Amino acid sequence: MTTQPEITAAGLPGMSASHRNLFLLLLVIVAVAPFLAYPLLVIKVLCFGLFALSLNLMLGNLGLLSFGHAAYFGLSSYAAAHAAKVWGFTPELALGFAVLVAAVTGAVFGALCVRRQGIYFAMVTLAFAQMIYFFSLQAPFTGGEDGIQNVPRGALFGLFSLQSDMALYALVAVVFFVAVLALYRITWSPFGQVLRAIRDNEPRAISLGYRVDRYKWAVFVLAAGFAGLAGGLKAISFQLASLTDVYWGMSGEVVLMVMIGGMATFFGPLVGALLVIWMQNELAAFGAWVTIMQGLVFMACILVFRKGLLGTIADRLGLKV
Repeated sequence: MTTQPEITAAGLPGMSASHRNLFLLLLVIVAVAPFLAYPLLVIKVLCFGLFALSLNLMLGNLGLLSFGHAAYFGLSSYAAAHAAKVWGFTPELALGFAVLVAAVTGAVFGALCVRRQGIYFAMVTLAFAQMIYFFSLQAPFTGGEDGIQNVPRGALFGLFSLQSDMALYALVAVVFFVAVLALYRITWSPFGQVLRAIRDNEPRAISLGYRVDRYKWAVFVLAAGFAGLAGGLKAISFQLASLTDVYWGMSGEVVLMVMIGGMATFFGPLVGALLVIWMQNELAAFGAWVTIMQGLVFMACILVFRKGLLGTIADRLGLKV
């Protein structure tokens, strides 16, 4: 579903009433969630929700399907963990370093990927992700198969300790909400409108004078940066950076989150992340069967909910999400 919010007289994208209500609902949910569920579980949902939104910035707006998005998520988790544990960075500096590493990596990879289309683009991103995986496995500072463990949470600005789960949750919630607002602003900015014009008819966008490759590269870097923020938050929160975060299966998992929630909606990836994390947590006792159950849910979404869960529900209710 491609929804179009109002445009203000100043030329800036305004927030529609339905989107404003959804943001208020999201704010309430984020505020009360740690009192209803285990705070670290909610933190995990927020980290992966932001990760899924970063992928959807490319997939939903440009139609670029990356099979290697975990490269930025995992590499930034190593960067944040190393900076906090070895260099003694405070949490905000470690997160900033993680975003920088992911964005620079995305800039280099994006320059080589955006000239490819369709399945070729997906395969090139997967190839680069595998390079990052083997680098993470072999590099001495990543800890190999053990990863970087016991990452200190530290103190925000050197003043506010993050040792308690609730203090850490407050930081993650604020960063998450600001990042979601930033992604919304990018999506509904004139820049975002150009992205959707390229997605809908690239030859026409080129004929209108838009330098398409530059727009693709820019959104590639932005998506990598937000994925890096999510990876850094996860490393600081769970005090661990491991190969799981950079493995190709993680790239497939985040695609699953976006598809289940609805890639043509802004809020859909958050719903998909919530559902996947909930399934992994509740069905953990079934071991490897969780993967099969996820596969069945994915098949059901493809066959029954062609626009994803949130996209289909919103479509039937006439809501803009």
